[in-house]
Amino acid sequence: MSNSVTLIALRLFVRVATSGSFAEAARHFGLPASSVSRRIAGLEKALGQRLLYRHTRAVRLTEVGEGYLQQVREVLENLDMASEQVSGAASHPQGLLRVNAPVAFGRLHVAPLLASFQARYPDIEVELTLTDAFVDPVQEGADVVIRIGALEDSSLVARELATQRFVACAAPGYLATYGEPQSPDELPAHNCLVYKGTRGLQPWYFRAASNTPFRVVKVRGNLRSNNAESLVEASLQGQGIVLFPTWLLQQYLKAGRLLPVLDDWEAAGEPTLQGIHAIYPENRLRSSKVSAFLEHLDQSRITH
Repeated sequence: MSNSVTLIALRLFVRVATSGSFAEAARHFGLPASSVSRRIAGLEKALGQRLLYRHTRAVRLTEVGEGYLQQVREVLENLDMASEQVSGAASHPQGLLRVNAPVAFGRLHVAPLLASFQARYPDIEVELTLTDAFVDPVQEGADVVIRIGALEDSSLVARELATQRFVACAAPGYLATYGEPQSPDELPAHNCLVYKGTRGLQPWYFRAASNTPFRVVKVRGNLRSNNAESLVEASLQGQGIVLFPTWLLQQYLKAGRLLPVLDDWEAAGEPTLQGIHAIYPENRLRSSKVSAFLEHLDQSRITH
């Protein structure tokens, strides 16, 4: 490594590249924005290559910068883990842990665990990002990503936290007024509140026995949303029937504010059962802070 290419310059480059913002990198490292810009300009000069395109509202990587980012990030991660081993952090987890989770799941099941986790490991700082967008932990530099549904990243390690179980339910007032469906075939006659995300309307699937395939039931209603909690709130107000995972509905089911329907049928939001996983790059498992967090998730039984 050239003497003019400093570690802080590399860390600043990674932060700017992943956040797309010099100002965000400056805030993160507690530096003036001018200092960040100057250090990265120095890095580019030392390399003899342009790494970033600078625009008024955004910053993006050049082709050279994209390749350099992957290599630099891996070097920094390996350096941090080596330092962790030497400093004794392997037996005393410490440092910054970056966790990403879907919005509703993170709010309900990950955020409530952080106080006890950090009380147990006071030297670990947590950066929790909640988003329903697809997150690549390698690209985003996340240590652990909670992902719900099918997994396609063969290069990543996945630990299943739970199998996702769906339930159709409605408020007592709705069922008292409109009756309870006795089979999925009766759902089209009901007001079904349907989630509509980036892939369109979420289908509703049912099967009578676990050894039979799921079949889709076409439902409709007077409210659709890309926010699951908004639909749950409408159902609580007696507006209609919803189909969602039990991890989203459990508090209302337990309190009797929502009542399950079609108990004799197994429900799903996909044609096959899906799981809830913690995924991470393989090298992250060597980090004691990641291992500690995964152990805490297992012990806390975050889903029901």
